[in-house]
Amino acid sequence: MATHKTFCRFCHAFCGIEVDIEDNRVVAVRGDRDHPLSQGFTCIKGRQLVEQHNDPGRLRNTLRRNPEGRLEAIPSEQAMDEVAAALKRIIEQHGPRSVALYNGTKSWASVTFEMARSWLVGIGSPSFYTTVTIDQPAKAMAMALHGYWKAGWHRVIDSDVVMFVGTNPLQSYLVEAVKVPCTNASAYLRDCVRRGLKVIVIDPRRTETAQYAAMHLQVRPGEDPTLLAGLVRVILAEELYDKEFVALNARGLDALREAVDPFTLDYVERRAGVAAKDVAATARLFAAGPRGSVVAGTGPNMAPHPLSTEMLVNLLNTLCGRYAREGEYVNNAGVLGAPHTPRAEAGDPFNFWEGIDQPRVRGLRSLNFQQPTAALADEILTPGEGQIRAFICNGGNPAVAFPNQAKVVRALKSLDLLVVLDVIMSPTAKLADYVFGCKLSLEKPDYSRHLEWYFTDTFAQYTPAFIQPGFDVIEEWEFFWGMAHRMRVPLTLGRSPLGPPVRGRSVDIDRKPAIEELMEIEAADARIALERVRQYPSGHVFEDARVQVAARDPAMAGHFDLAPPHFLEDLRRVLNEPIVAGGGYSERESFTHRLISRRMREVFNSTGVHLAALNSKGPGNPAYMNPDDMHEGGIRNGDLVRIESANGAIIGVARAEAGLRRGVISMAHSWGDLPGGDDAVAPPETGGCTNRLIADDSDFEPLVGQCRQSAIPVNVCRAAALHAGGKQTSPSMMGSLDAADKV
Repeated sequence: MATHKTFCRFCHAFCGIEVDIEDNRVVAVRGDRDHPLSQGFTCIKGRQLVEQHNDPGRLRNTLRRNPEGRLEAIPSEQAMDEVAAALKRIIEQHGPRSVALYNGTKSWASVTFEMARSWLVGIGSPSFYTTVTIDQPAKAMAMALHGYWKAGWHRVIDSDVVMFVGTNPLQSYLVEAVKVPCTNASAYLRDCVRRGLKVIVIDPRRTETAQYAAMHLQVRPGEDPTLLAGLVRVILAEELYDKEFVALNARGLDALREAVDPFTLDYVERRAGVAAKDVAATARLFAAGPRGSVVAGTGPNMAPHPLSTEMLVNLLNTLCGRYAREGEYVNNAGVLGAPHTPRAEAGDPFNFWEGIDQPRVRGLRSLNFQQPTAALADEILTPGEGQIRAFICNGGNPAVAFPNQAKVVRALKSLDLLVVLDVIMSPTAKLADYVFGCKLSLEKPDYSRHLEWYFTDTFAQYTPAFIQPGFDVIEEWEFFWGMAHRMRVPLTLGRSPLGPPVRGRSVDIDRKPAIEELMEIEAADARIALERVRQYPSGHVFEDARVQVAARDPAMAGHFDLAPPHFLEDLRRVLNEPIVAGGGYSERESFTHRLISRRMREVFNSTGVHLAALNSKGPGNPAYMNPDDMHEGGIRNGDLVRIESANGAIIGVARAEAGLRRGVISMAHSWGDLPGGDDAVAPPETGGCTNRLIADDSDFEPLVGQCRQSAIPVNVCRAAALHAGGKQTSPSMMGSLDAADKV
C-alpha cells in the first residue's frame, strides 16, 4: 500500500488530502496535515472518495442509444467518430449556432473549460452556456453596470465587519467576494470573531454562519432588495458613507438618494418583516467598519429582483469604500494563473451583452459571452434559424438543475443529438444519445490554476494521477480534443475562458497531447512556474507571489455608476409591488409559505446524491420547516408533505428546523429524477426536484432571464408518513394526498 498527497476535487474547496492506494484501488482518505490552507481538515463529501471511486454504479464505458432505444456500450473512440460526423451534418444543414455547449459546475476547475470553449468558438457557434447564468448571473450583471474595483475587496482577515446576505460559507464553502476560505471555513470565521470581527447575517434561516453573528436579520424571503435599499438609505441619510472615496471614484449619488428615499425604516419593517431599529442598527454597524465587505449568495440571487440585490450589495461596498487601497496586499493576484497588477482604481461600467450574437427568445441578452441558460429550453424548442439541434453537456445535470423541469426534459428529448459527459448515469444521461464515462479525480492529474481566486493566500498545488482505471473512460478534455481533431477545428489555451476568442496559445490537433502538456501551455505565463509548484506535494504558499496594490493611474481610472438605468428601473419595480402579509405579489396571497433554496453539507449540487454515505441522514432532500408551522398543521418529522406552487407540485419529507422563519420551507435544488420517476410520488432516495415548481418563462429577471428559483410561493399539505427506516408508508396512505388539509 502506498500513501500519496493530493487535493480533493469533490467541490471547489480543494482541501489537501492523503490517500492510500493498494492494487490500483483507493482504500482510505484523510486530511493532509501538511497542507498550508486546510491543515488536515476534510468535509464529509471529501471523505467519501473511496466510495465514489469504487462505486459499482459509476460509468465504466461509453454508451450509445441503439435503434431500439436502449443504451449499449461502444468504444469511446468509435463514439467520437460518430458524434463528430453527426455534428458535421447538423452544422452543414442548420449552421453552427445549432450546436450548443453547457459547461457545468465541475468543469470550471479543469483545463476542460477552456478546451471546450475554444472548440465551440472554433466551429463558429455562439451557443455557449454555463452555470453562471442559472445560479448567480446578477453578480456579473451588477459588476458590469456599476463598475468594479481593480484591487478587489477588503480581506476578511483584515476586516472589522462582514455582511453575508443569503449565503452560508460554513455550509457551502464558496464565498468568493469576501474570501472566507473554502477550507475549514468554520475555524477561520470563529478565529476572526474572537479577534473582534463583527458578522452580520441576512437570511430567513438561522444558518451555521448566523451562529457567529452580531446581527441576524431574518428577512422575509424575496425581500432582500427592500432591506438592502433601506440600509443604503440610512447610510446616506445619516451621512455615514465615505465622502472622499465616493467623490473621487463614483458618479450618480443624487440619483441614488432619490431612488432609495421611499425605502424608509417603517416601510422596510412592514414589507421585509425586520424591525426598523434592527435595520438602522445594522446599517450603522456596517458603516462604522472601518474595514469589511458585504456579499450575497445563491438564495437572493435566485429570488425576485436579483439585479437590485447585487447592485445594492455593490453600493454598500462602494459607499463605504470597502476596497483594497494602495500598498495593501491582495489575496491572490496569480500564482499558476495569469498574473495581473491590482490597482487602487475603479474600472468603468460596460455593456455585458456586447460581443456575441444575442438570444433569439423573450428579448433576453447574453452575459459576458454566455447565452442565458434559463432560456436554453426555449432555444431548443423554438423553430427557426439558429434553433439548437445538438447539445453537449459537460459536467452538468440540466434535467434536474434547470428551472421548469417538464419543459427542459421535453426539450432534451427533442434534440437531434444529445451528448453527455459524466461519471454516473444522471437523469440527463438517461436521455442522451451518447454518454461518455469520465475519469474521477484520483485518476487524472490536475492543478489549482482555475480556482485560485478562491484562496486566501498565494497558494498553488499540482497533483499527478494515482489510479489507472482498467476500463474505457476518458478525461473530459479528451472529448473536445477528439472533436477538434476529427472536425479540423483549431484549439487555443491560456486566454480568459469567458473573454473574446482573440488570445491564447495553440494546441496541436493532429498529435494528441498529455494533460501535463496542456497544463504547461495553459500556465505558460504563470507568476510561479508549474515545475516549481510540482516540487511541493502538499501545495505551497509562495511568498514571492505576494502582490501589493499599485497606485491609482489617473489616465486609466474609471468611475462607479451609483445609479445605472437598468438598476433604477428594477428598483422601481420592487417599489411598485404591493405589500402583502407573505412578502410577495398580491395575486399570490393565497399561498401560505415561501420555499427557499439552501446548500447541503453532504452534496455539491447534484454531485454525491447517489452515494449512500452522503444520503445516510435521508431521506433524500428534506423539506425543512419551522416546528411551530409543523405543529399547527399536524405535521411530524418524517411525514410526507405535498408542496404545490402555481406551476407544479412535489412531495417532500418534513424535517423540523427551529431556526427557520415561520412561513418558510427550505429545500436544496438539483435533486430528484426525471418526471414520472419515484420522486413524483415519494422521495426517500431521490428527493424532490424543486425545479418542478418553477416556470422559466414568467416571473423572471428581464435582462438575462434568471427566473424565480427561491422565495417561491407555495402551499403545503400534509400527506403520508415514513417509517423509521426511511421507507414509504403503505400505498393506501398516499390516497390522503388529495384530501390533505392545507397547513
